Order: sequence, then structure tokens, then C-alpha cells
Amino acid sequence: MIDGSAAASVLSLEGKVAMVTGAASGIGRATAWRLAEAGAAVALLDIDEAGGRQAAREILDSGARARFFRCDVTSAEECRAATWAVKEAFGRIDILVNNAGVMRRKTVVELEEAEWDLVLAVNLKAVYLLSQQVIPIMASGGGGSIINIGSGWGLVGGPRAAAYCAAKGGVVNLTRAMAIDHGPQGIRVNCICPGDTDTPLLRDEARQLGVPEEDFLARAAARPLGRLGSTLDIANAVLYLASDLSAWVTGTAVVVDGGGLAGR
Repeated sequence: MIDGSAAASVLSLEGKVAMVTGAASGIGRATAWRLAEAGAAVALLDIDEAGGRQAAREILDSGARARFFRCDVTSAEECRAATWAVKEAFGRIDILVNNAGVMRRKTVVELEEAEWDLVLAVNLKAVYLLSQQVIPIMASGGGGSIINIGSGWGLVGGPRAAAYCAAKGGVVNLTRAMAIDHGPQGIRVNCICPGDTDTPLLRDEARQLGVPEEDFLARAAARPLGRLGSTLDIANAVLYLASDLSAWVTGTAVVVDGGGLAGR
């Protein structure tokens, strides 16, 4: 007789503590919810205090454990302070989801230097800053799982997104390097590369490009599975990489894009 509880136990995050950046909205918010549903205590990090606190309250109201921590992920000092505040609040950190991101739809000719710096800082430097603080805590607890949110455009190029493509390409290869360095400490490091996912960030791209939102989203949905990704599609992939279902998976980039890159 098949025991379904065995599979469920491998997926469970009971007793684990997860940190999720960019958790006030979009993929980060859905991920915080999914990890909490799996049993993890969740620390939600964001600069959006109102959105982050609301997301944490909703998780708490569901009966799970959650707390909001304000953090500018481009600041080394704020990343250090937030990490140790999470450690003090929950006692450990087992899962880190580096999700915070920004997009500027411009070529290198169009980009202002400050825009380049912002996109690289939020999308790439923040992965380094948070991981630098969290890895020693994970290692002292016997290991953990780091999931970096990359992009399909970290694997192939895209139009008028030079800084974003550069940053997400860096995230993919940084993931590989971290997996090599920290595997001996029991820390797995993986990357998820989403395709176009229905988030405020995606809808803002239409505004930046001066394209009607409805037309932009319709074009973005033109892929083999015929739809945009949902935030839950990405959150489910995070749960897989956070859980023991992926116990022998590290250093990889998991494409979750409805087949968008299949013909590229």
C-alpha cells in the first residue's frame, strides 16, 4: 500500500525558517505564502513597509508564522541588520529566497548611469549581500537552501533590457559559483528563471515601453502553454528547491516559463 504521507513529509518545511526578499508583492509575496503553507516560519523583507506588513499579517491570520522586516537590499548595513534580526526572532535561517528585483527597459545608449547601478544593485548585488550574511548562519545550523530568482533573460538576451539581462545573467552564474563554494557546508544554491509572470513589475514594463498593457500582456502570453505565468507557478518551483524533494539538486537554473525558451 502506498503511503502518501511519506511524500508529504519530504515536501514539508516544518521547523524551518525562510527569508524572502521583495516579499511585499508579486512573486515574493506568493512565495512567502507557499513556504508558510508548507510549515516554514517566514521572514518577509522589503522596502515597502505597508505592503510587507500587510502580507505578513495575512499569513499570521492564516495560522502560520510570519514577520515583516524592512530592508533595502542594496545596503550592506541593512542586509546585515535584517539578517541578524531574523536570526534573533526565529533562532535560525534555513532558506533564503533572493527575489527582490527592478526592471528598466532601455538599451545601453538610453540608460542613465544611476539606472544601471540601481538595476545591478537590486537584482545582483543584493544576492551577494544577503548570502554573505546568511551563509554562516546556515552553515552553523547544518546547511540550507538558497534560491535566487533569475530570469529567462539571464539565459538569453532580450530587447531594451540591457542592465536587467546583465544582472540576471550574473545571478545565474553566481548561483553556480556559490553552489561549488558552499556545497561542502551542506548548502544548496539554485536559481529559478521565470518567464513573463503576471506581476506589477511585468505590467510596469508596458508603461516603460509606452505600449498598451493589454497588448503587451497578450504578446507575453504567446508561448507553447498559451498563458502568462502566475506568481504561484514560480512559488511552487521555489517550494520544490527549498524542500528535501530537491536534496541532490544544486548549482542549476530551473526554467519556469511555459515553454517560452523552448524554441530559442
